[in-house]
Amino acid sequence: MNGVRLAGVVLILASAAALLWGGFSYTQDTEVAKLGPIELKVREDKRVPIPIWFGVLGVLAGAALLAYGSRKP
Repeated sequence: MNGVRLAGVVLILASAAALLWGGFSYTQDTEVAKLGPIELKVREDKRVPIPIWFGVLGVLAGAALLAYGSRKP
């Protein structure tokens, strides 16, 4: 399998995962106050949405790479 076809497959899989999950989340720790030995920290969960159009565009671009990679020179 050449590099272009491999990139197409990876792009299709990543885009399909983005369409299924709709985004990803992460946890951010922030130190709010520190008074001597006492520390006050806040743990906040944040979510980053991935637009549907971005996932569809990724699948289409991956399909185009697969088609381009399977052409005979």
